[in-house]
Amino acid sequence: MKNVWLLVLACICMTACRNRQQSAEVTNYDLPQIKDSGELVALTLNSSTSYFDYRGEPMGFQYELADQFTRSLGVKLKIKVAQNARDLVHKLLQGEGDLIAYNLPVTKEFKDSVEFCGEDIITHQVLVQRNTQKKKKALNNVTELIGKEVYVKPGKYLERLINLDKELGGGILIHEVNNDSITTEDLIMQVSNGEIDYAICDNDLAKLNKTYYPNLNIDLAVSFDQRASWAVRKTSPLLGEAATKWHQENITSPAYQASSKRYFEISKRTPHGSILSVKDGKISHFDTLFKKYAKEIDWDWRILASLAYTESNFDTTAVSWAGAKGLMQLMPRTARAMGVPPGKEQNPEESIKAAVKYIAATSRSFNAIKNENERMKFVLAAYNAGIGHVLDAMALAEKYGKNKYVWDNSVDDYILLKSNEEYFNDPVCKNGYFRGVETYNFVKEVMSRGEVYKKKIKD
Repeated sequence: MKNVWLLVLACICMTACRNRQQSAEVTNYDLPQIKDSGELVALTLNSSTSYFDYRGEPMGFQYELADQFTRSLGVKLKIKVAQNARDLVHKLLQGEGDLIAYNLPVTKEFKDSVEFCGEDIITHQVLVQRNTQKKKKALNNVTELIGKEVYVKPGKYLERLINLDKELGGGILIHEVNNDSITTEDLIMQVSNGEIDYAICDNDLAKLNKTYYPNLNIDLAVSFDQRASWAVRKTSPLLGEAATKWHQENITSPAYQASSKRYFEISKRTPHGSILSVKDGKISHFDTLFKKYAKEIDWDWRILASLAYTESNFDTTAVSWAGAKGLMQLMPRTARAMGVPPGKEQNPEESIKAAVKYIAATSRSFNAIKNENERMKFVLAAYNAGIGHVLDAMALAEKYGKNKYVWDNSVDDYILLKSNEEYFNDPVCKNGYFRGVETYNFVKEVMSRGEVYKKKIKD
């Protein structure tokens, strides 16, 4: 028995020693040590404004700023994702990361734990409404919310709206949306579609969503200003100073401005219009190429044409907000991997040939789906979202008792839920946040337009 207690005591001492050693390492880890290691570990959250995977490439405004800052230090960037703001701080203090690359709210709780740095961002909550509402003018004062129905998710948005209602003496018709499958971004889409009139969100999220839904009005602030910025440990003052200096010197730089415009200004919608007359038996100027290369993947060429139309409107010079180029809108990394020669991204034949090669490779990943038409939907989803998000949706479908080899009313339901924190943080998901509504609509559009082409255009 004595030996057992001695063993337990020894284990406790060893653990305490390791913890002290780890604490000392964290305390002494600042900019010089980061440069010596050649790597900076940035902590962030999965979201449409901070960090996400898109078609196999890392994206997000905070990610891009962190990447630019890291490059300025001459080291490589490594991203680690936390669950929420408190988890960001916890991971930072535990030494799991060097820098919080996220707009962390400047609160007393966090100020006691971390050193804020970088750009001092002012955020606030706004009312999301439509610009053109029949028989209704856009609200321009919070007092006009009395008697209006406002839909809001639980949490800080609901808390602010309840407080605002009290400040106004009551009268706001607050609808708390508890459905886990509906996110704040879903409510914004519902406002745009005219399903509801008003919702609440942060101004940066509102600005991003306005690039998807230009009919939104997001001008009315409904909360006080809240400061937010990046953060480091209090024992990493040199890193914090470097981040602050970098922001001050680069906020007007071309790279910084390009990132800001990419997420908060450039339209995410591809303009569509008829190029050639379907009734004359032609879909596009590239029909011959579609027929030539569709044979390599055993696809009907009209589906391939529908894919190109949905991606680029048959515009060979098209460049998307994310940097996808050409007729088939291939991301730069994908284009290189599929053999597109440098400078030939907007060559129609090179674009189609590479897209078909990518489709063939993607299709092999879904060989377990024996029905060819069904497999095509999964391939189209992966073409739009990246294969990782589709695999996540399949894993979620299986977990919740759906058939992971069926797209409609099964896996497509879970690609939609990939924008919901409860689902993209699920252990079966390996690729984080994704705005699944775009992929959901993409598959439907390509398939339905392909059927129209089949009916009206000869094989």
